[in-house]
Amino acid sequence: MLAATRIREAEVLAAGRKLVRQEGKQVLLIARAGRIFAIANRCPHEGYPLSEGTLGPGCVLTCNWHNWKFDLGTGEALAGRDPVRTYPVAVKGGEIWLDLADPPAEAQRARALGGLQAALGDNDAARMAREVARLERAGYDGRKALVHALNAVNDRFEDGATHAHGAAADWLELSARAATPQLRLAALLEPIGHLAWDSQGAGAYPYPVEARRWDESAFLAAVEAEREHEAVSRVRGALAEGRSLGQLRAAFGKAALAHYADFGHSAIYSVNLARLDDMLGGEATEALALSLTRSVVRATREERLPEFRGYARALAEWDGSGTRRAAAEDFVGMPVDAILARTLGSSGRPARELFDALLGAAGWNMLHFDIAVQEAAGNAIADNVGWLDFTHALTFASAARELCEEAPALWPSALLQLALFVGRNRKYVRDAGEAAGWTVTDRARFLSEETHALYDHGVPEPIVACHRLKVLNALRRELACAPDAPWAAPMCAAVNRYLHVPMKRHHGLRNASQALDFVAREG
Repeated sequence: MLAATRIREAEVLAAGRKLVRQEGKQVLLIARAGRIFAIANRCPHEGYPLSEGTLGPGCVLTCNWHNWKFDLGTGEALAGRDPVRTYPVAVKGGEIWLDLADPPAEAQRARALGGLQAALGDNDAARMAREVARLERAGYDGRKALVHALNAVNDRFEDGATHAHGAAADWLELSARAATPQLRLAALLEPIGHLAWDSQGAGAYPYPVEARRWDESAFLAAVEAEREHEAVSRVRGALAEGRSLGQLRAAFGKAALAHYADFGHSAIYSVNLARLDDMLGGEATEALALSLTRSVVRATREERLPEFRGYARALAEWDGSGTRRAAAEDFVGMPVDAILARTLGSSGRPARELFDALLGAAGWNMLHFDIAVQEAAGNAIADNVGWLDFTHALTFASAARELCEEAPALWPSALLQLALFVGRNRKYVRDAGEAAGWTVTDRARFLSEETHALYDHGVPEPIVACHRLKVLNALRRELACAPDAPWAAPMCAAVNRYLHVPMKRHHGLRNASQALDFVAREG
């Protein structure tokens, strides 16, 4: 509906521009090329007043803050990204009238999601924030921005799901617990930004479109044979039958734990993506299911490495006859083959007892990680080990426990794979005072304060920030299941140390040294 401005057309024509404040809006009127244009006065980039801008040739206005340029007629950004809003103008009896009504909600939604799409391609964090804020201002649930992002970039991941998918549910939980709109939005933006980070510059890797009847055995056989087309077609069939990712979780868990898959990531993603699918109300089921399928098909099978080849033999020998009681100290310091044998020695004990013992040993390793390893520049490539190699033992353990509680037949695989984490990491620890001073006396306060700090973590790499949250949530879940477990106190101390001992995040000298050594030896 047009509203009078009490501004005379002659006044604008004489001055060239006039700022109007009406109905809570600032509108800039500009006379140009025989017309009166009306645009929002605040630059959509960072809010600088366009009334201070410069008119160029034709109907172009330049914001002097960052040189963004806008077409006065359409609002299109000719240089820059976000368009500026324009308003319909009419002249009645020499007076300027404006239509200041907001566009329909659906039009606002379309604009916000279109802008989000562009921001994802540019990995423009500030614009992603503006577009999600615009979406919510139009009355939509901000989580729809995450749904849009998941669908928009899903074919950009050559190897399927990444940590961006794997941590999204944790960020949504953090967003839901936020005490202010700013904290809520900050947490919601994390997985969206991570998807943009991981997909930037990637090509397109489309998924097969065929759908075949869901058959769990056929799906597992396709994953085992690394036949992505068939595995995807079986999953598409399941989705066509109305199955959720949660209903497929057991099948994905079996596929994930059939191998020491991708250093435990397959198990973690199987649990976390099912949780995310439920949180998003099934609106991103296809994207999540396809990315998860591709990731389990293409996952590395670490047990094929020389260090872990004893795993297959140990799994074949698991007969539940081992009666030796298990405790964390039994597994500390053991190499891989020895720890597999020791795990078999307790194969007949309750799974939870063995799980607690191995998790305790993993916590001991984390608490005693020798950070000189991550600082060194002269490591062999196989010894490029850092904090995340240690934290994965906890996040894998938590995911594996959930899968095994749903399908207890998976316990031997899960426990032996947890033993691999412990045995492998023992080479990078030292017992020389690293544990001192990290004891957590108030667990609830520790978890609350450290989790709250992640709303504004200040870490540039999404993979590092999301691991902090995933580790805290894994610890929280395991403590909820077994608050009196023998590993509880040392694992809390280990996570405390992990969060506060600096992580070396750039290895320029190490990369250079290893490259020179590699090139000298090749050919």
